[in-house]
Amino acid sequence: MLVTAEGAVRIWTINLPKAGNAITGADFIAAFEAAVDAANRDTGVCAVVLTGAGKIFSAGGNVREMADRKGMFGLPAIEQRYAYVDGIQRIPRALARLEVPLIAAVNGPAIGAGCDLAMMCDIRVASERATFAESFVTLGLVPGDGGTWFLQRAIGYERAAELTFTGKTLDAATARNWGLVSRVVPHEELMPTALELAGQIAENPPRALRMAKRLLQESRTGALESTLGMAAAMQPLAHHDDEHDRRIAKWRSA
Repeated sequence: MLVTAEGAVRIWTINLPKAGNAITGADFIAAFEAAVDAANRDTGVCAVVLTGAGKIFSAGGNVREMADRKGMFGLPAIEQRYAYVDGIQRIPRALARLEVPLIAAVNGPAIGAGCDLAMMCDIRVASERATFAESFVTLGLVPGDGGTWFLQRAIGYERAAELTFTGKTLDAATARNWGLVSRVVPHEELMPTALELAGQIAENPPRALRMAKRLLQESRTGALESTLGMAAAMQPLAHHDDEHDRRIAKWRSA
């Protein structure tokens, strides 16, 4: 995976175009985790944009390796179970600890685990060339990467069920109508749009951004009372942040 910087924004590019930007390889997963940990350590990072090299966002798993029973796909069933835990499932776990906002710039097909990866992001912007498919059942498989958890939180249970049970492909316009992405733009405007959005996010204080993201994540599954408790604990930290003082001073002088 390529990692580049534009100020307080990091760009992560899945760089395996000949393999459909597959996200199941051990090297890729390790690089993905390393990118997450690096962004967390660097308090100057305020947002990340994730995209794919070439014409595909990600085709998900390596179907060729499945067909040839290579790697984990040649293991006995019980060992395959642990291979999923120690393999692709490390990606949603890594993103669960990513502290900064993550924008998916979906430049082309996002299929299977590639679709799920987009759903793991906080915000999704799609090229008009993008397509989406929760296609596991068409190969006699189930989403092994947590897709059933993420997809229904993005578009609701009923639509997630339709995509999961049919494996059908959505074009970008339909994905926008279903709430799968927040906006669709001409292909050549995809990265400028995603970077502009990331830049708007990065204009805000980094520590407040990280705490706000954690509150949003906890609020997806937590009870109201626990969310209120966390907010009450975080807000004094924000009040005593130097950046808050600077923002208040700027407000006073406006």
